[in-house]
Amino acid sequence: MPVALVTGSSRGIGAAVAERFAADGFDVVVNYRTSEDAAAETAAAVRDHGRGATVVQADVSDPDDAARLVDAGVEEFGRLDHVVNNAGIDQHVYTEDLDPGDFDRVMDVNVNSAFNVTKAALPHLRASDADPTPSVTNVSSILAYTGAPIEVHYAGSKGALLSVTKSHARDFAPDIRVNAVAPGHVETDMTADRSPEEREEELAGIPMGYYGRPEDIAEAVAYLRDARFVTGETLNVNGGELMR
Repeated sequence: MPVALVTGSSRGIGAAVAERFAADGFDVVVNYRTSEDAAAETAAAVRDHGRGATVVQADVSDPDDAARLVDAGVEEFGRLDHVVNNAGIDQHVYTEDLDPGDFDRVMDVNVNSAFNVTKAALPHLRASDADPTPSVTNVSSILAYTGAPIEVHYAGSKGALLSVTKSHARDFAPDIRVNAVAPGHVETDMTADRSPEEREEELAGIPMGYYGRPEDIAEAVAYLRDARFVTGETLNVNGGELMR
């Protein structure tokens, strides 16, 4: 059976991606950093689809932890076919108040982790006989295009992730496809703290008139996983917000 590894899959988009892969017949390596109980719930959802799940605690911004995560997944299932780099953190703060250490931490988690996990997974992906070819999908953000005055480090990290995606796509072709998804506003922990006024303002800029769901992003990831002639691309999933 094919195997997928999804970083940051204890909740939100990562959990939805893990469950979608299970529904499509994949065993799943579930990763978390601090949310052990939520990760166990994701694993239970995977098993409800009749697929295997293993839960691995790892801070994927650390290269050694990322390698340990990949090794644990391969030890459990014997192979690795697809990687989804979803781990990420956010922080709302203007530049004049932004501590350089916080800037570095966001970059570490949002960019370096994708590099670390992909590098560790590379030999296993090269050995995969997945049809279509094995793949890596990086979860970026609409802010990679629009920027964000109150979270320059988050927006910058998501923009960097798009460049990593293209570079790895060129590097690993034709054996491994590498793509990205760039969600717009999605109902997750990151948007849960919006005030009614903030939500109204944001929704006014989304032609579809509502926030996306984690399952909407999971559907896009599943498409890229199976799209045999697509690599180096970013699939924007934002309800038309970028048309403005």
